[in-house]
Amino acid sequence: MPTMATSHSPPTSTPAPDRRTWHSVLRHDLPASLVVFLIAIPLSLGIAAASGAPLIAGLVAAVVGGVVAGALGGSPLQVSGPAAGLTVVVAGLVSQFGWAATAAITCAAGLLQILLGVTRIGRLALSLSPAVVHGMLAGIGVTIAVQQLHVVLGGQAQSSLIANLAGLPGQLVAHHPASVVVGVLTVVMLLIWPRLPKVKVIPAPLVAVVAVTVLAASLRLDVIRVSLPDNPLQELVVPAMPTGGPLAIGTAVLTVALVASVESLLSAVAVDKLHRGKRSNLDRELIGQGAANAVSGALGGMPVTGVIVRSSTNVAAGARSRASAIMHGIWIAVFVLAAGALLELIPMAALAGVLLVTGLRLVQLAHIRTLRRHDELLVYVVTAAGVAVLGLAEGVLAGLLLALGRVLYRLARATVTATEEDGVWIVRIRGTLVFLGVASLVRTLRTIPVGATVRVKLQVDHLDHAAYEAIEDWQRGHVARGGTVELNRSAFRAALHGGTTGPRWLTRWQHDQVVPAPDQRVSTLDGIREFEDSADLIRPMLAQLAADGQKPAQLFITCADSRIVPNMITTTGPGEQFCVRNVGNLVPPYGSNSNSVDAAVEYAVTVLGVSSIVVCGHSHCGAAGAALDGPPDDGSGLRTWLRHLEPSVRRAVALPDIVDPATGVRLSPADKLSVANVAVQLENLRSFASVRKAEDEGRLELVGLWFDIGAAAARLVLDRRPYLVRADEELAATAAPADL
Repeated sequence: MPTMATSHSPPTSTPAPDRRTWHSVLRHDLPASLVVFLIAIPLSLGIAAASGAPLIAGLVAAVVGGVVAGALGGSPLQVSGPAAGLTVVVAGLVSQFGWAATAAITCAAGLLQILLGVTRIGRLALSLSPAVVHGMLAGIGVTIAVQQLHVVLGGQAQSSLIANLAGLPGQLVAHHPASVVVGVLTVVMLLIWPRLPKVKVIPAPLVAVVAVTVLAASLRLDVIRVSLPDNPLQELVVPAMPTGGPLAIGTAVLTVALVASVESLLSAVAVDKLHRGKRSNLDRELIGQGAANAVSGALGGMPVTGVIVRSSTNVAAGARSRASAIMHGIWIAVFVLAAGALLELIPMAALAGVLLVTGLRLVQLAHIRTLRRHDELLVYVVTAAGVAVLGLAEGVLAGLLLALGRVLYRLARATVTATEEDGVWIVRIRGTLVFLGVASLVRTLRTIPVGATVRVKLQVDHLDHAAYEAIEDWQRGHVARGGTVELNRSAFRAALHGGTTGPRWLTRWQHDQVVPAPDQRVSTLDGIREFEDSADLIRPMLAQLAADGQKPAQLFITCADSRIVPNMITTTGPGEQFCVRNVGNLVPPYGSNSNSVDAAVEYAVTVLGVSSIVVCGHSHCGAAGAALDGPPDDGSGLRTWLRHLEPSVRRAVALPDIVDPATGVRLSPADKLSVANVAVQLENLRSFASVRKAEDEGRLELVGLWFDIGAAAARLVLDRRPYLVRADEELAATAAPADL
């Protein structure tokens, strides 16, 4: 694990750039900016061509996206510019309003994005169903691919998918061999280059475009090439007010703003998963994207979004700050002004080949498989087909309506069954029971014989007043005719008030969020009864575990403190964790006559073959407090056990202050001791021969963890300053923390 010299607490003020900052920019961000600049040139030109926009507009958007969005946005490593996802939208606007008006629409959309970011509702764009988002991208990808196939074949793309499909036979008959060779060679290089391990660091689009451009120039192939104005600055288009009704203009502005926002925010979230640096501020990112679109539109440029292709390249190239994105925009501007003639050597078929592959990659089989598993494939297909055939706004609207309809159907669906078991009728009600399902409920209840003994098992997320009254009316009538009805009243009331009726152990953490007073806590027998009422939920899984035996991946050693829930902290379920709990999460050194702990450690390592051992301490630890200021040793069992904390006390005294990495707050003496104690227990674990052997052979990892109860935060324990790091930064995946 790399050494971390500072805490993760936010600085109180922005420090002036020092020598280390400039060294990082020159060493990491400058080379990364050059790589991104080289890949951005062909992509920006290709997207502009595919959108029906002036080619210079794509380069303007690349420059503005890099400089403005890079400087103001909330995602430091995201690179912005013209994106394939907006190609269909821009093409439709150009055909409807013209390019000057499209630039004005882009500017207005940017101002709307800024408003969304300032009002902190920009993050709501992430609430869109993933099936709709991925379906939208797939529909755009198919449209781009079919459109650019015409250009690869040496022809002109049509305005719609249907027209492009209908025109393909004619393009094949027309036979433009030079364009076909250039386009096919570009596609082949794009597919093969990333598979070459020693050269894949150089972007495939750059290699493909440069190679086919040199080939076309050397052989003097008769192909259509990029055409740029002689004086780019004088050819910038001044935005003009769109002509048309307010509804059409408003719809255009809203479409550009929403699509650009969703694509940028999704890209920012994806980029966060590629690095361990600062996470994105989505509202600030939306403001930065809005400012970039406002400036790009004012200069006659295309709409700007965060682009995952350029952003992932930026991260892979080693960028550390937003300086990389800003510099890449500057390099594009310098290149266009000083060496624009070189761009005019690029065949249009080469750019079309880049866009063809880019479009096809928007249709990802991994997304299809995932959505199929979650029964969302229909929404994906409808959205993609709607975007490709009808248009982006119509396709997304169709997908949203279908997704909403499926949600309402699921919310209103309840399964009611009545079966006789050993002379008792069991009524099971699952799902969400609202007025729409009352008729089905009543029909099922009326099948129960008069005078029968009935037990009602509620396993619902919610029931409304109509369902409540239906059950109450049936119960009164059944009892009046000599029958009996057993109903869990607490579960009944919880469902009526929006709570879930699953077992208390499963639902309190997720739904109640309130610690009950001592006199309100469930008794042991009542708790067991509630479990049995809902055991059907987990019986199949436990039956499988019983048949297969336990195969846990980790041994979790923690304190007996009732506030520590190991499965909650580690997000593990039955069968995944072998747990040892004692006062103070202690592992006395081997040979200390702590037979129970010794047996558990050796059994977990030698018999179960766990791959990790986690020692978890926690804040507000009573054992740590007792070891610091408790009464003298009185010979009791508790005091005898706490003697094992003495090495940890000595270690804690020798350590400097320990600061929480998220808040910057210095830990109390007791919490500092509990952190030091985790490290000492890791040392004690290595006194076991079985542990040492497994660790030396690479079969076992030792992990130190400290849980802050009040903050509900897990920290990893390091052997050096800052001693604690945030577990959510995924450092645990690279190396095990050592002892302090």
